[in-house]
Amino acid sequence: MSMMQEFKEFAVKGSVVDLAVGVIIGGAFGKIVTSFVSDIVMPPLGMAMGKVNFTDLFIDLSGKGFTSLKAAKDAGAPVISYGVFINTLLDFVIIAFVIFMVIKQINRLKKEPAPAPPNTKDCPFCCSAIPMPATRCPHCTSEFA
Repeated sequence: MSMMQEFKEFAVKGSVVDLAVGVIIGGAFGKIVTSFVSDIVMPPLGMAMGKVNFTDLFIDLSGKGFTSLKAAKDAGAPVISYGVFINTLLDFVIIAFVIFMVIKQINRLKKEPAPAPPNTKDCPFCCSAIPMPATRCPHCTSEFA
């Protein structure tokens, strides 16, 4: 089998295609969650906390007293953008929770494997576990059918 044929076989396998679709959908879902956090969750949360814009929360390490994160970044000042970090952290928590819920539902829908048939039985005289085909207990030497 040539390398091209092997690659073609690998590329069209269902698992590779499923993985590619999952990565694409995951990327799009990440953008939706980022927008949800930035545009829907954080504004009311900031309003409730005294009209705080989380994206403008930063620590100016230069000591020049910039009034906004954009102004500090435009000037090239070193900053710690902890407001953006809070947004990103909230994105992660929401995505992790949604993935947890999806996996939980998938696992619930999976069929449980049928239990294996027993390969031992109990001796009616001494209650020891013995192999199914045995007709005599190896422990108490009782015969049974």
